[in-house]
Amino acid sequence: MRSIAVLVFPGTNSEEETLRLLRDCGGDAELVHWSRAKMLGGFDAYVLPGGFAYEDRIRAGAVAAHDEAMDAVVAAAHSGKLVLGICNGAQILLEAGLVPGTGEGRGPTAAFTNNAPVPHFVCRHVYLRLAVAPDRCAITASLPAAALIPAYAAHGEGRLAASNEHLDEIVRGDHIAFVYANAAGETAESASPNGSALGCAGLVNVEGNVLAIMPHPERDGWNFNHLDRCEGDDVLAPSGGAALFRSFVAAVNA
Repeated sequence: MRSIAVLVFPGTNSEEETLRLLRDCGGDAELVHWSRAKMLGGFDAYVLPGGFAYEDRIRAGAVAAHDEAMDAVVAAAHSGKLVLGICNGAQILLEAGLVPGTGEGRGPTAAFTNNAPVPHFVCRHVYLRLAVAPDRCAITASLPAAALIPAYAAHGEGRLAASNEHLDEIVRGDHIAFVYANAAGETAESASPNGSALGCAGLVNVEGNVLAIMPHPERDGWNFNHLDRCEGDDVLAPSGGAALFRSFVAAVNA
């Protein structure tokens, strides 16, 4: 079984839930603190969980994107290893230039920035609808077409923003991996919690091995998180948002 590093920066949160859901979905996952950056090269895949790394100084994810630990993640991504960023982890991936990955070096071409129309923190249940062919991204390859993933949005800076030129580039390159939708899978302005450009809830890079999503599927990842829509009788069983984690683990172990 291949190994997955769950990165922890100063200010990271949800790392324990992320770790447990990866393990419950069959993954061999381990927490790796930023101070152990030199050991990261030995892992086969990486997950950057949510939080407020380095207190979101400058911009959300901007400082962590240049941490020594991210040197290893950037090198791994460029070698084809799988990388998943959730919420603050997604912000870090954009700031590091890994997603959408159309710039030079570690230069970002888009960002997740202040929510709109009111720039305040949002916490609400949402659905992510897969907006690309499943095999466009290795991490989503085991999902059905137009899969609907339940999750929780919990961010103050989740709105995709970029220049018109780069938004056109994102559309042309098929980089919008997930869009916000309602429980029926329908896209609507009301489904988005943050005014994100293009309704974007997640972006994939050019090569399809790096995925950045804003909402937290691990907060809707077990039956006990949603007793009204249990999948089976075991309340401790992974379900709901675990679908994305299962697909990720399957891709890592493929």
